[in-house]
Amino acid sequence: MLIVVLLAGGLLGLLALNTALNEGSFELSRLQKQTTVATDEQQSLQHEIDQNSAPDALARRAGELGMVPAGGMAFLDVPNGGKVLGTPGAAQDSPPVKRSTAEPWPTKAQPGAAQPGAGPAPAAPQPGGAASPAAPPPPPPVPTPAASAGDSVIQLNPASPAAGAKPSGGAGR
Repeated sequence: MLIVVLLAGGLLGLLALNTALNEGSFELSRLQKQTTVATDEQQSLQHEIDQNSAPDALARRAGELGMVPAGGMAFLDVPNGGKVLGTPGAAQDSPPVKRSTAEPWPTKAQPGAAQPGAGPAPAAPQPGGAASPAAPPPPPPVPTPAASAGDSVIQLNPASPAAGAKPSGGAGR
């Protein structure tokens, strides 16, 4: 009887051990599959970043924003006494340059201003309880980029300097 109980206990222990190992195997398989999916997603995102940061893609996007290539460049050779290498030149805005319709810096809405897409404000109730058939209320003021608190207006391609004015030769932004 003792030998039968020991054999039954050993078989049950072996069955429990085998079940635990199989559960671990299934968990390992699930985690490997999840890792493969995450690695594939990371590689596709890295490929997209590489494509968008290529020089031709950057030049195309800059052109869409209305930027033009820089003119002649000059460099300072600081170790050799600050000698100027190269000839500086202004960037040439040769027409036609497609101007961007995209807003590179979104403007902040002023507090109290109506949000775009919001309907007109409801009419104020009259003392008799009926709405006034008078003219509709004026539209809310639309914030301009210069009117937004803390924002500054940046012109990407300012008009060329007046005739006879010399270019500053400084780095433009």
